[in-house]
Amino acid sequence: MKPRISLITLGVGDLPRSRAFYERLGFVVRPESTEDIVFLDMASGLVLALFPREKLAEDAHVDSTGSGFSGFTLAHNVASPEEVDAVLAEAVAAGATLQKPGQQVFWGGYSGYFADLDGFLWEVAYNPLMDLT
Repeated sequence: MKPRISLITLGVGDLPRSRAFYERLGFVVRPESTEDIVFLDMASGLVLALFPREKLAEDAHVDSTGSGFSGFTLAHNVASPEEVDAVLAEAVAAGATLQKPGQQVFWGGYSGYFADLDGFLWEVAYNPLMDLT
């Protein structure tokens, strides 16, 4: 297998509400989206998909009633600590919940977290070792 991720699908509780939330954050809806699934472009070439949680669980043959920490986060890296704070504020203004304000972190960078409308955790991070300019 050639290691690569081309699509991340989030099982959401209310597809139109989640679509509007991500559009408020600047995500662009791809033309192949339908009323049943939404595909969003990401700058890296990766695609973020939004799909009803129950249907996604059914497709994977698992129970849809999980709760608590899911064991993963999504990350959005930016070019400065100030940009971390700005992105967190933008997410909160769009309806997200601030989980952790931007702050210096143990690995030498600066990061914070927000939860989207379905509780998916997004880390917004500045890593001084990554050049994002």
